This record gives sequence, C-alpha cells and structure tokens, in this order.
Amino acid sequence: MSSNTIQLISACTVSLITESDSLSNTSSNSSSSSNFTNSPEFESSELEYEDESSEEEDYLVNSKSLNNIPGETKMALIIRTDLKMTKGKVAAQCAHAALGSYKLMSLNGSESENLELLKRWESHGQAKITLQCKSKDDLDLLFAKAISLNINSYLVRDAGRTQIEPGSVTVLALGPAPKNILDQVTGDLKLY
Repeated sequence: MSSNTIQLISACTVSLITESDSLSNTSSNSSSSSNFTNSPEFESSELEYEDESSEEEDYLVNSKSLNNIPGETKMALIIRTDLKMTKGKVAAQCAHAALGSYKLMSLNGSESENLELLKRWESHGQAKITLQCKSKDDLDLLFAKAISLNINSYLVRDAGRTQIEPGSVTVLALGPAPKNILDQVTGDLKLY
C-alpha cells in the first residue's frame, strides 16, 4: 500500500473519530480518539486539519440545458498549487468541494437543482478528476468560464485555522457536467 493511500485512510479515520466525538460528547470516545491520535504512526501534519472547517461559496446556475448533451459526465476539482497545501489539507478541501457541488445541484426547488444530471453521473460511477491551477486569478477565470457554460460551480474558502490565510479560495468544484462541456473549461489543465 502506498504512503499516499495510508495517509488518506488515516485522515478519513481521524475525521470519522473526530465527528463521532463531537456528536456524542462522551469521555469514552474522547479518550479513544486521544489514544488513536497520539499513536506514533500518525504524524501531526496528517491531523492538522481535523478541527478545521471551511466556508463555502456558491453561484447558482441553471444547468438543465446540459441534460441533453450525450456522453460521459464527471466532476472536476481544481486545486490551487500556489497555496502549497499538504496532501491531507488538499484531500479535506476536495471533500468540501465535491460535497458542496453535489448539495448545490440537489437543492430542492433552487435554480441550481438538476437531479437528472446528478442521477446520470451517479449511475456511471461518479467520475471525479483533480486538476491544478497556479493562482487565484487563474481559478477566477475558470470559474467565470464555467458559469458562462451553465456548469454548476462551487468555491471553497478556507477558515484559516491551520495553514492558510482566512478566506483563501482553495478548490473549485465544477459539475458534474458532460465531459465534453467540462473539457472546454479544464482541457488545458494538468492533473494534480
């Protein structure tokens, strides 16, 4: 198993334990979490975002015109590389972005609701791709282009409790949307 896979599994486990602790507020869960996180096999850098929350920002678009475009659908998660986030931080921010984008498109009665496109994406494996961009300015251009093509877009702004200045935009989620439309925005970006 690769080091990256172990880090991701560790981060998810810590996140679940932290969530369990905050929900139950029992001392037995707190002590088990404490024992787990003090284990020598987990470095503090892998756990640094466990108490962090992000503020999300969305812009509602009507993506129903994309329902008639055939072919594969996917979601793109675009990560700013200039922020020099750790792998754990990036994983957490991508999770915020993916969930936020999904919620945006499932808001009952909102302009952004598009259950047909979500179901299409879900039924074909929920494809996601992580891409990189070099700056906030580049991310803003991608965001504007996506909006102009009626692609639902979701920005994550960091709360600034660990590595990054408060309010920094970390990840942009696009879609789910048809691949050929999404590629018009992301086709020139490198994989993260």
